[in-house]
Amino acid sequence: MPSQILIRPAVPADYDAVARITRDAYLAAGYFASADHPYMRQIQNVAQRAAKATIWVAERAGRIVGSVTLAVAGEPYADIALSDELEFRMLVVDPAVQRSGAGKAMVQAIIEHGRSLPGIHAVALTTGMTWESAHGLYRKTGFVRVPERDWLVPDTDIKLLVYRQEL
Repeated sequence: MPSQILIRPAVPADYDAVARITRDAYLAAGYFASADHPYMRQIQNVAQRAAKATIWVAERAGRIVGSVTLAVAGEPYADIALSDELEFRMLVVDPAVQRSGAGKAMVQAIIEHGRSLPGIHAVALTTGMTWESAHGLYRKTGFVRVPERDWLVPDTDIKLLVYRQEL
């Protein structure tokens, strides 16, 4: 049985691990061919992201095994959040420990956090069309597709899917 997973805010000492896990998870899933892709470089700059958004980590036995970025409408990292939604982005789990419960633990913590925020009535997220393991996690944790809110990454033909959960 896997040991307990702690979900907590990231601190600067975590940033290198968050960058590595984000890079490894995106590359392992085949989302990008290279860590040098401009978007990959951007998401690996964790200090810059932390200055503009809330980043949480999943920790097991003192080791960072995952991370996620949270935002509300109007914040720089909010892509799709409506005024009453908490949005999460870049939920990643170290490929070495995927399917061990870290992703589910982070999603459950996000839902609980959303319930504690005044004026927040739902949690929303965007995911890639082919990211089947992510789709499964979101469906299992109570999210439903909102196809009318799907959108294209600017200047690309990449369609992203929106999921939402009422709180």
